[in-house]
Amino acid sequence: MAIERDTVLHSWCVQADWKAPTVVGGRGARFRDAAGRSYLDMSSLAECMNLGHQHPAVVAAIQEQAARLCFVTSAWGAEPRAELAALLLEKSGFEGGRVFFTLGGADANEHAVKFARQACGRPRGTVIARDRSYHGATYGAMAFSGDSRTRGQVDPAAHGVHHVPPPYAYRCPFGTSSPEACGERAVEAVARAIDDHLGATAVLMEPDAGTNGIVAPDNFWPGLRRATRERGVWLIADEVMSGFGRCGEWFAWQRHGEAGRPDLMTLAKGLTGAHLPLAAVVLSRDVASRLEHEVLHTGLTYCGHPLACAAGVAAVRAYEDERLIERSKTLGAWLFQELRALQARHPVIGDLRGGHGLFAVLELVKDRATREPLRPWPEVHPSLRALVARALDAGVSFAVRGNLILLAPPLVIEERELGEALGVLDRLLGDTEWS
Repeated sequence: MAIERDTVLHSWCVQADWKAPTVVGGRGARFRDAAGRSYLDMSSLAECMNLGHQHPAVVAAIQEQAARLCFVTSAWGAEPRAELAALLLEKSGFEGGRVFFTLGGADANEHAVKFARQACGRPRGTVIARDRSYHGATYGAMAFSGDSRTRGQVDPAAHGVHHVPPPYAYRCPFGTSSPEACGERAVEAVARAIDDHLGATAVLMEPDAGTNGIVAPDNFWPGLRRATRERGVWLIADEVMSGFGRCGEWFAWQRHGEAGRPDLMTLAKGLTGAHLPLAAVVLSRDVASRLEHEVLHTGLTYCGHPLACAAGVAAVRAYEDERLIERSKTLGAWLFQELRALQARHPVIGDLRGGHGLFAVLELVKDRATREPLRPWPEVHPSLRALVARALDAGVSFAVRGNLILLAPPLVIEERELGEALGVLDRLLGDTEWS
């Protein structure tokens, strides 16, 4: 749309290069553009439309709340805000905890760190985060991130942040030969960083992959929980992308049971199924109790916006009523099995990660034996860009980053639709020259 190209700043792109169709609607796992073309959404657009497009229950809840009450500040109570907070505490098992609502993942992560620092009385305490992570694009969140997009934009040390290598077993930065060993070494790196920074306040990490495409070995998160607890450091789980069924549980850390329970977690994206902007920090009883009789040094005009919270309540009820968390686990297992067969047919697929829900990562390589990447991270191979364009021509929308194809379809997608998308991907992988 020419007017948008000339008037809007679009994120993560060169403005002069932006050119995209205008999306005018959608339903379930499909969306359509102004020309009437329909696309099967294999990335939930930004890994956020877990409930699919235009979920009727969420749309109805927004309409009903808009007719009743659109806004009130957090100085006053609001029914949907209270109901949603109670639901989040229930689903997370954070009995006696508290919820602070924000607008998006970045400010949720910034507030989680702020709360962690205030709760332990160290307002400038060090935060341990990891390379190849992403926590948002505000300056604070960029400092937490170890992402190629934020590198050079901000000085992490100036924000009291120290980065450690990631638990990237396929290309283990510690030189190990097994996922378990890589997980152990990654935990040890965090433990050493805490010990080296005596004022360390918190560890902020993703319990499962984000768009970095790194799925940690199974022993990493429980090991991380032990290491932080032993050292009296808060563990913050960034569940912005992994929450609400994306990884087969309400929240990805729950796959490890109580052994994986964090002290705080951050939520966004699937919280409303992206129908309205809303994010949250969920605090454990221990953290919340330390803030109970202190002034909370923060505030947002739209903190706990009633309209957005009503969408969040409807979203949580939809996940429950349609058993979408369980569906993600079951359908995700089927998807992963199909992807294994795809990997066997196409040598360009060097590694396949995920399988805990409707989320999977395909890492493409020049040579499977040597694991030589198609391009240095985070460059995208021209042939991969061409594959995405040809997939759109076939009516399927895939997300790629660097050498990765990221599969994160809406949890409402049908098995036949998944099969359709995999059929297109199979054909295009076979037809593409990767030299």
